[in-house]
Amino acid sequence: MARKLLLAVLTVAFIGALAAGAVFLGLLERSVVSRDIEQPLTAEQMKALVKRGAYVAVAADCYACHVTKGGAPWAGGLPFETPFGTIYSTNISPDKEHGIGAWTRAEFHRAVRDGVGKNGHLYPAMPYASYRKLTAGDVDAVYAFLMSREPMKVANRTNHLPFPMNIRQGLTFWNLVNLSSDTRTEVAGRSEAWNRGRYLTDALAHCGECHTPRNLTMGMKESAYLQGAELEGVIAPDITKAGLTRMGFDPLVFASFMKSGISAQGAMTNQMFEVVHFSTQYLSADDLAAMSAYLFDLDTLPESATPPVPPQPVAVPAETAASARATYLAVCASCHGVEGQGIPHVVVPLATNASLRLADARNLNRVILSGIPAQRFPGLERMQPMPGFAAQLSDQEVADLSNWLRANWGGQKPTVTVEEVRRLR
Repeated sequence: MARKLLLAVLTVAFIGALAAGAVFLGLLERSVVSRDIEQPLTAEQMKALVKRGAYVAVAADCYACHVTKGGAPWAGGLPFETPFGTIYSTNISPDKEHGIGAWTRAEFHRAVRDGVGKNGHLYPAMPYASYRKLTAGDVDAVYAFLMSREPMKVANRTNHLPFPMNIRQGLTFWNLVNLSSDTRTEVAGRSEAWNRGRYLTDALAHCGECHTPRNLTMGMKESAYLQGAELEGVIAPDITKAGLTRMGFDPLVFASFMKSGISAQGAMTNQMFEVVHFSTQYLSADDLAAMSAYLFDLDTLPESATPPVPPQPVAVPAETAASARATYLAVCASCHGVEGQGIPHVVVPLATNASLRLADARNLNRVILSGIPAQRFPGLERMQPMPGFAAQLSDQEVADLSNWLRANWGGQKPTVTVEEVRRLR
């Protein structure tokens, strides 16, 4: 009996080892790149695709990740802090030594849609799980555009990842779990605008990469699609219809917000400020409307804006209100106004601010402690810098202020604790 049990265990272990080996060697990986992509594009075809490729690259926000402040364009080097270590974006200029100048059309397609580059597997900090849904035509266009850029002789930086995360071939396991072979984005019975919005949101703009929480393998948790996630210490908010409505947006205002980066609901900050700066401000009015239509689940946008009903104030303890009101008048009211009305074109309002309506107070607390630098938005909009008050306010004062602001103008219960503020410091 014992021998039979041992034999069964060894058999299972052997089969498991074989299966793991097959996965590791990539035998179970499935490419979504068709065989006709092996045919190179002609010089004339490449030239004809450049203009379209420039727009697709903007919609896909490629530049923001593949350049550092003051660095060479398309040369990479931007660090991504992950729970497993630091990953640096790569050089995607047409330099033949350090960039993609020696890559074929098919190699570029497989990197973008399969996550397997000319020199091995890519880390999913490059959003190939979303780009997998890109059309072959759009990938061709980006390829043609990038190959038309100036080559940048900038070496790629070495990632800082511990063993076994530094073994790229191990990503075959991640891909097996997190990559779908279903690349369809169109849904029958929905409008052209809704379907275009879905393609923009899920594939090109890859919104889910930041706004969908992660599962245990750090893949996107599809059951909580676009319902918000933590990203580098801040909250990327819920951008489902319910989440956007809760933040005070309606479809028309949201489309405008993605263009300008500023509205009565506040101003884009953190990574979304860069998204507006490098990407969404350049999208066509039709594409911005399509994204809004999809996120609000509408086949067409309404002709006029209808702001959602503002949240009802929530009572806070008298001691908290007294402390917070005194702090607000001392350090906030001179810019944001006694009633939170802000100053048009200078300081965002608080009475209608989306960050006060989030269930998680982390973003608001970080702004109170650390402030926001001066921001230049599309057009003539400018926001003056907001100083941080970490050195001026105690943990208790920050907690009281946050609770009072969120309860008064956000309709949120006063749940911020001194310990929470202390951790953020």
